[in-house]
Amino acid sequence: MNPSALASPAGARLAEIHQLYYLQSHLIDGGHAAEWAATFTAAATFASPTYPAPVTGTAALTAFAERFAADCAAEGVARRHVVGNVAVTGDDGAGTLQVEAYLQIVATPRGGTPRIERFTTLTDQVVHDGEGWRIAARAVRRDDAPGAAGS
Repeated sequence: MNPSALASPAGARLAEIHQLYYLQSHLIDGGHAAEWAATFTAAATFASPTYPAPVTGTAALTAFAERFAADCAAEGVARRHVVGNVAVTGDDGAGTLQVEAYLQIVATPRGGTPRIERFTTLTDQVVHDGEGWRIAARAVRRDDAPGAAGS
């Protein structure tokens, strides 16, 4: 992240961006796959080193979130997405923002102790589609990956 490139969005817009991230976490953690997928654009891409291949488009994103919920249920684990340090790091002035955030995945087995499974950095292209903000592209990086901050 380049501090000299930080955008200074208006307060209301920044609140909307934060709400998008909070909503996404609650939706995927609550098993609301289609609603979670709807927080992305129809042709959005989601790339994470945790999964074997990028996911593209609403149907694939919905299936991805359904698998996440099914895996949690099968393992008897509640997983929570904890997004923090959300920063707008770019603004093209035409409705497209670059947003970076930290993401922790906390897993709690039934009757067990919560543990952090992953700590990652999100870099998103966020667009306003006339109705609200949507993720057009998400790239997830593990903190221990080459090129990650501090490595």
